[in-house]
Amino acid sequence: MQHNVSNPLLLSNTLRALRKGKGLTQEQAGSLVGLLPKTISALENDSTTVSIISLLKLLSALEMELVIQPKPHPDEYQGEW
Repeated sequence: MQHNVSNPLLLSNTLRALRKGKGLTQEQAGSLVGLLPKTISALENDSTTVSIISLLKLLSALEMELVIQPKPHPDEYQGEW
């Protein structure tokens, strides 16, 4: 399933939903890729404060990947950024 993320809040909410959907605790997800539970918590609550490496590690634990693509209608974009 594809998740379009356009701001930090959507990223945090999506990561939390994906982890819970896999039935993983923050500790379990972190242990899969060498992250502390507090790092998982930071990603899920304020994704602006963590590194891209931590994000990519969590995505790996969730069997997801980061894809960057053009917006379908750039002139209609009203994101936070």
